[in-house]
Amino acid sequence: MFDQLRDSLRALSDRLEPDERRRATGAMRDAMVHAKLAMQDLRDALLKTEQRLILERAELETVKRRQGLAAHIGDAETVAVAERFAAQHAERVAVLESKRLVQQQELTLNDRELDDMSSQLRMAMSGIAPGGVTPDVAAQREVDALLSDDPVGASTRSSAADAAPVRRTRAERESDAEDRLAALKRRMGK
Repeated sequence: MFDQLRDSLRALSDRLEPDERRRATGAMRDAMVHAKLAMQDLRDALLKTEQRLILERAELETVKRRQGLAAHIGDAETVAVAERFAAQHAERVAVLESKRLVQQQELTLNDRELDDMSSQLRMAMSGIAPGGVTPDVAAQREVDALLSDDPVGASTRSSAADAAPVRRTRAERESDAEDRLAALKRRMGK
């Protein structure tokens, strides 16, 4: 459903020059409009399915009631016809319930994808490549890592066992920050 938007995001990640980014984000906005319309179509289809399910359940109850009345008065022919119609309506109810479940799942999946693509569009419009990091963000992450209890940075660790936070005292964090600052100054030639 969202192939056009995904293609626009991929194209945007390859080129971030201002004119090209404006064209790409424009295409992404158009794709988002189409995606939102498609989501509305899914919601409408789900609503119609739910309405049809309500009607079929009502018909099934009516047929069962008539079958019971026919059995009560001993009308075997009407009971047989009612059984046949009850089976048909029961089958339709089962199919509509399955259809409703699938439509709900599709709506949930597409809604999640649309949210993800919306955030990627916001990033692209702000000048960040999808999945990319601006220098300001990278610098902020480094500062955050320096100030946190996590000297290595949990996002750079590879295994779950290494991801346990390391508790350090303030003095240890400050010392580590000073060491990193000194190392950074040496690399920059100061």
